[in-house]
Amino acid sequence: MPTRLESNRRRNAAVFPASEVRIEVSIDRLSKSGEGVGKHQGRSLFVDGALPGERVLVEVEAAGKLLRGRLLEVRAPSPDRRPSSCALSERCGGCDWLHLREPAQREAKLEIILSALEHLAGIARTELAVLPSRRCERQMGYRRRAVMQLRGGRLCFHGRRSHDCVPIQSCPAMVPRLSELLGPLGSKLAKLERDAKAVHLLSAGDEASFAVLLASPVRPAQLEICARAVRDLRLRGAVLVPPEGRPQIIGDPTLPDAAEQGSAPLLMRPDAFAQANAEANAALRRSVVERLAARPRERILELYCGNGNLTFAIAAAGAEVVAVDSAASSLELARRCAGSASGRIRFVQGEAIRVAEALAAEGPRFDALVVDPPRKGAPAIGSLPERLGCSRVVYVSCDPAALARDARQLRETGFEPIALQLIDMFPQTRHAEALMSFARQGSL
Repeated sequence: MPTRLESNRRRNAAVFPASEVRIEVSIDRLSKSGEGVGKHQGRSLFVDGALPGERVLVEVEAAGKLLRGRLLEVRAPSPDRRPSSCALSERCGGCDWLHLREPAQREAKLEIILSALEHLAGIARTELAVLPSRRCERQMGYRRRAVMQLRGGRLCFHGRRSHDCVPIQSCPAMVPRLSELLGPLGSKLAKLERDAKAVHLLSAGDEASFAVLLASPVRPAQLEICARAVRDLRLRGAVLVPPEGRPQIIGDPTLPDAAEQGSAPLLMRPDAFAQANAEANAALRRSVVERLAARPRERILELYCGNGNLTFAIAAAGAEVVAVDSAASSLELARRCAGSASGRIRFVQGEAIRVAEALAAEGPRFDALVVDPPRKGAPAIGSLPERLGCSRVVYVSCDPAALARDARQLRETGFEPIALQLIDMFPQTRHAEALMSFARQGSL
């Protein structure tokens, strides 16, 4: 039976003459998935590892409706190309833009977002203020959080554009405490491989903890393995997360996260979401507060609040915040942090859009809406801000296409785009964090 690669090559041979399987092509732009994009026979050709302005030799491979080119040689390199600083960069899917200089990375990310808004939302770049991007001083060694696989007693990242597992002994993108932990922790957890769906790592300063997401209920032997790893590696703690029921805690896996001046201190745990880049996350909080411009006693509805990452910074201005999230572990951390701000913050557990729909039906009115959804966005946001009485919306996104789709909905229901800002949360990768603000027509 032919392998998938052999089948692709036979299909390519039928689609392309033998002389055209290998072609030279000019790269025009970067796609939202980080690949270089050129043209071949009137169709877009996606080439992983190629950069705009380059002339490259590729082997053309049909992949469903898409054409992909396997990069064979860069014949005319971009001035923004550089040697990768990681020996695993061609295999590991963690950092896909190590070959691109950082200023060009930020320009490319902003262009991808603006292009998505133009083509998917009908919002021209001239219709809103594009604010200066916020970058980090630390461009490597910044990742304080990682989601990894456990294979053969080693912690792994998924491969470059594949689900293959690439063992990682150390990682220059991680903060030193996590990078040095990879080899020893993988060995300690080796016997959990059959049951572990993923291993989450988290660090703050010199402290670290981990979580194991399990495919079955927690067993005593699993608890003992993790407890030994915590003890031997001098970690703060661990969390075992079964498919159903409460997580099992070992030690104290909760770690502190720096908050803005005047805000409550934040808490993180490896089984709850936290932004991977502490410096960029602080910049994100500042940008949200600036764009929201909340005044004392204003009522703010925040959807997808997580552990209160934005909540407390918003409440520090004196605003009253109703903060909604579906994750019990995140809200538990947020409530522990409330302290003196508890009178101005009400946390609600539930699916964010459903809770907002219920609030709109009950009639409470809010001055503004803050939305920080997962990658899929908030596809049912629709007329919610208008029905809630909001005059403005601040939307945080980690996916340009989802941002564009939801921005289109907001505009169609009377909210005009005001400003866009890139937060460079993920240097060396194609991933882009953006903040976009809207105002209801006639409210400015």
